[in-house]
Amino acid sequence: MHSGTGPTVLLCVLSRILSIEAAPSSASRKCEDSLATPLPYSSFSSSSVLSVGYGAGYAKLNRRGGAGGWSPLDTDRYQWLQVDLGSRKQVVAVATQGRYSSPDWTSQYRLLYSDTGKNWRPYLQDGRIWAFPGNSDSESVQRHELQHAILARFVRFLPLDWSREGRMGLRVEVYGCSYWADVISFDGQSVISYRFRSKKNKLLKDGISLKFRTSASDGVLLHGEGQQGDYISLELRNAKLMLLLNLGSNQYGSIQGHTSVTSGSLLDDDHWHSVLIERYRRNVNFTLDHHLQTFRTNGDFDQLDLDYEINFGGMPVSAKPSSGRRENFVGCMEGITYNGDNITSLVKRKKVDTSSFRNLTFSCSESPSFPVFFNSSSYLRLPGQGDSDALSVSLSFRTWNPSGLLVHTALADGVVEVALGDGKVTVSFNVTQKKNTRIDISSGAGLNDGQWHSVHINALDNYAMLTVDGDEASTVRTAIPIQIRTGGTYYFGGYFLRTNTPPTHRSFQGCMQMIHVDNQLADLRAVEQGIIGTFENVSLDMCAIVDRCVPSRCEHGGLCSQTWDTFTCNCNATGYTGATCHTSVYQQSCEEYKHQGKTSGSYWIDPDGSGAIPPFRVSCEMIEDQVWTTARNNLSPQTPVTGGNLEGKAVVQLNYNMTPEQVFSITSSADYCEQYVAYACRSSRLLNGPDGAPFTWWVGRANEKHSYWGGSGPGIQKCACGIERNCSDAQLYCNCDADLRQWREDAGLLVYKDHLPVSQIVVGDTGRSGSEAKLTVGPLRCQGDRNYWNAASFSTPASYMHFPTFRGETSADISFYFKTSSSRGVFLENLGNSDYIRIELKTVTMVTFSFDVGNGAVELTVRSPSPLNDDQWHRVEAERNVKEAVLQLDGQNREVRPAPHQGHTSLELFSQLYVGASGGQRGFLGCIRALTMNGVTLDLEERAKVTPGVSPGCQGHCNSFGVHCRNGGKCVEKYNGYSCDCTHTAYDGPFCTEDVGGYFETGTLVRYDFLPEAALPVMRDAKGQSAVGVPSEANLTQEELVLSFSTSNAPCILAYVSSKTSDYLAVVLRPNGTLQIRYSLGGLKEAFVIDVDHRNLANGQPHHINISRSLRNIRLQLDHYPPATYTLPETSDTHFNLVKTIFLGKIFETGQIDPILIERYNTPGFGGCLSRVQFNSVAPLKAALRSGSAAPVTTHGILVQSNCGALPLTISPMAAVDNPWHHDAAGAVFPDERDHGAGADRNSAVIGGIIGVVIFIVLATLVFLIRHMFRHKGSYHTNEAKGAESADCADAAIIVNDPAFTESIDESKKEWFI
Repeated sequence: MHSGTGPTVLLCVLSRILSIEAAPSSASRKCEDSLATPLPYSSFSSSSVLSVGYGAGYAKLNRRGGAGGWSPLDTDRYQWLQVDLGSRKQVVAVATQGRYSSPDWTSQYRLLYSDTGKNWRPYLQDGRIWAFPGNSDSESVQRHELQHAILARFVRFLPLDWSREGRMGLRVEVYGCSYWADVISFDGQSVISYRFRSKKNKLLKDGISLKFRTSASDGVLLHGEGQQGDYISLELRNAKLMLLLNLGSNQYGSIQGHTSVTSGSLLDDDHWHSVLIERYRRNVNFTLDHHLQTFRTNGDFDQLDLDYEINFGGMPVSAKPSSGRRENFVGCMEGITYNGDNITSLVKRKKVDTSSFRNLTFSCSESPSFPVFFNSSSYLRLPGQGDSDALSVSLSFRTWNPSGLLVHTALADGVVEVALGDGKVTVSFNVTQKKNTRIDISSGAGLNDGQWHSVHINALDNYAMLTVDGDEASTVRTAIPIQIRTGGTYYFGGYFLRTNTPPTHRSFQGCMQMIHVDNQLADLRAVEQGIIGTFENVSLDMCAIVDRCVPSRCEHGGLCSQTWDTFTCNCNATGYTGATCHTSVYQQSCEEYKHQGKTSGSYWIDPDGSGAIPPFRVSCEMIEDQVWTTARNNLSPQTPVTGGNLEGKAVVQLNYNMTPEQVFSITSSADYCEQYVAYACRSSRLLNGPDGAPFTWWVGRANEKHSYWGGSGPGIQKCACGIERNCSDAQLYCNCDADLRQWREDAGLLVYKDHLPVSQIVVGDTGRSGSEAKLTVGPLRCQGDRNYWNAASFSTPASYMHFPTFRGETSADISFYFKTSSSRGVFLENLGNSDYIRIELKTVTMVTFSFDVGNGAVELTVRSPSPLNDDQWHRVEAERNVKEAVLQLDGQNREVRPAPHQGHTSLELFSQLYVGASGGQRGFLGCIRALTMNGVTLDLEERAKVTPGVSPGCQGHCNSFGVHCRNGGKCVEKYNGYSCDCTHTAYDGPFCTEDVGGYFETGTLVRYDFLPEAALPVMRDAKGQSAVGVPSEANLTQEELVLSFSTSNAPCILAYVSSKTSDYLAVVLRPNGTLQIRYSLGGLKEAFVIDVDHRNLANGQPHHINISRSLRNIRLQLDHYPPATYTLPETSDTHFNLVKTIFLGKIFETGQIDPILIERYNTPGFGGCLSRVQFNSVAPLKAALRSGSAAPVTTHGILVQSNCGALPLTISPMAAVDNPWHHDAAGAVFPDERDHGAGADRNSAVIGGIIGVVIFIVLATLVFLIRHMFRHKGSYHTNEAKGAESADCADAAIIVNDPAFTESIDESKKEWFI
């Protein structure tokens, strides 16, 4: 079948397709005559009669004759009432009553029907053997319209349940009308050849209908072909119907028109099946027994070209060898029509060729088969020869179960079992006289496929043979250690007697026929009449097998498997989940991934959720408050355009690795889309030809041709330079149209999203000598998601919106987000006659999903552990299918309710869908957004614009999503979402989680100035911005300094905060690499110093420091270790007065500076990486790295953006008592190592210390030499992966070799300095 676009509306233009029914029955009147009441007494029969007055002939609706209806002698499930309608009728409804004025009635029954009074077929509804609800008293009438009309002469009522107050009682009526059709019998040799009026028949449309009945699993029903390779064929293969269609292929193989579609199953049941084929061009409707499939044929051709004739019943002898020889049809057909011609009528009038028929008959012979239907508690007992030395049993069976007992018989000295196990037949000989010896033989595989399979077991003279499906070549033979002596009794399907050798397999569920015992066909009609044998819970003359996988209820390519009772769906590798593979496992857009806290990356999305469009992979870019969805194509940048077709055009085809429907699902929901195109040219013109026709054009969505280029718009045949009036030739509208010998380029963005993406570009001016062109087409990029943020606010409990009726007959899903401060309210509701569906907030912690599909109300309830009226977003997901119903709240709380095995499955609604209040109930108060039903998002905002009490959009997203803004980022409300403001943080990214850092070449510094209050207005005017985020001088009683770094240099200054007074804060590394914090706030003669000894931090590893002060209390956090606290002396001031400047890497300032800082730490300066630098609300390093920043920041030296110092040290936290760098609040006092060892331990420590010092000196010398050799090269290359030998400096060598640095400096960002 064609895998592309499926048509949504097919064949409306077919003006005349004959009805499925050949008789003129329904056009002039309604088909609802009373068919049973006019019949004579003799037309009614039954399994038994209680007495003369209770005969079947008295079972007419509303009649009081006899005892007022039928009652059987026995009250059990083997009773039945049968009506012979005299001839085949079309039956549309049935009705029942109890026996007149009595306590006898039937409360539940099944309906069987047949053409011949044999081979009964149960009435099916919703893919199940249907049980009709009956009566609860003797007088009321219960009428049931059949879901699909049936054709039958005999109708049989089988009571399943009855009055508990009395007996089984029944009066019935059957409604319908007459039916008549010509029937033709086919014997496998006969073919009807319908000759066309002309030799060739070329048609754009076809209409073919017929009914067939057969017990053969293979055969050709119709076939037609043409000399051009066109053909149409309708065939049975393995009891399934296959339609083969080819409207044309070409000889080169580039167009392949072959299309095949399969429908139905178990069609060899000897019952009538109807077929209707409607074709218009490539669109086809294929209907089998009311199940419709729509598809489009493969290839590009529209006409079906047939030669001479079309054949029914098989393939003619003259068929092409390429068609292959297949078996002809064996069975009956009726009502054959072809494009308005009644073929069966023409045959009867001898207007068509029937010369191949040896005996043309217009009747359908009865099938000799007599099937037996077994359930899990059934058995059939048949007699055989006793005390015989030969055992012979054969039968045919069909089932879905992989295991089940077929035959059980006792021998004089053991037991023989024939059973199905794991899909193969196994024969077991259990010999009791020789210490319970067991011998097994097996054959076949996959025999639980629902097809008929034959089994034949023979045992004679110490040998046994097993043959499956008549394949003598694969017969299995084995020796058995006993002489066979039969017991004379055979049990089929089950064995329930208590013996010393019980059966090892469970009972068989399925059908059997053609049962032979001792090479004699069992007379099952005699069994039915009680003459021979016995049975229990067996249905005779009926095979009620149902294929639950055809049509498959598994969606989205899920694989259906089944047993006799149920089916299951394997959803592996489909991208969907659930009992029927209905629900997508992926989010619908990049926007949805972002609001789950995801960052940029490649993701699978499924824009229509449970809809027909499969999931696909896109690139999601989360940039600040924007989310871009990117779909890339296969065209490389600057692709040379060469060659051309016969018209001199070069066609460049683009592939996006997704279908047009998938691309459209992105663009249709986006707020904005763009695609970059560039045409580099040398003597190759682009758009404006001499006659005004474009040399080049591109094809977009819906295969529309466009002649504008990037930077321009629809209807304007120009390039970007033509819009901006700066083209190479002022008289032209594109640079390339100047036809210059120098390389030129026309480039820009295509932004009209209804035209995107570019799928093809036709280049028309590359064939001249010297003409060259290079083409670039960037990815399709779309921003925004209208569906995800489509919201409405309900302001009154009586407000509601209405939408068209929800269509979810057998499979439905609903999902939405809500937030409210109310305690209850109806979210949505849709009603039918008795069916309905409703989702409701019942209490502050409970959401319910209730529905009724005709089996009674069902309500699923999910409770939340916390109140739902917290004015935060909560998500509701509900699904109902033929297997189960599911309700889920916030992706966690969930209830699943299995569907009943019997009863209705189809949800039938007729009212409009109401969102909010309905039917006098209290409506929902609050916001609902992203309301999606079966993959379609309802446009709440558009409907809210015209609905009183409802307004479009919803505010307050930060209440739910603000938690995603990290590291001090501020959540900012937007109409259709929120964004994270990272201005006052040291981070970037959509959630303020991306580190901002830089690599400092030795001697580089960053200076950030706190401006005087008077300078702020001047700065605001100069930058055209507000002064928000530009702090001024202040007197601080508390501050916090946070930074991460990695370096191999010591001593150095990491950060220095100065003031207009002598107050300062300095963070330095001492010569031995240990950390020192210096605070000077006045009142002290010298700075307060915190030394974190015995820890070399200049080791090239990343480290993190957090210093905070409140009045005199100082808190220091280093890496993952427990924080330490310190206290300034009482004489110290608590104010950091007039904060002036922050220096990173080095101090370069005039004024009063602590000479220790200058003399010991300032030269040569810091070299390495700094990141996450923040002082209160100021991020000086981030400001220095952001071009165009309004902040008062300057940089001296070489600074390259990198986050190489951002990663924390990967060492497990250490308890304070065991941490050698942990200090008490009293001061920096460390334990004396001399107290912890003595004797040999002390000597080992000394020796180890000496060795460590020597190694350190050697390494330090090497580092110094390397730095001296490479420090004056004048460039810094990033993202090197060649190791230390290729790095520009020692710090870079550490960076490229250290596995802790998982993200290196961006190679594209290089800075060159002199």
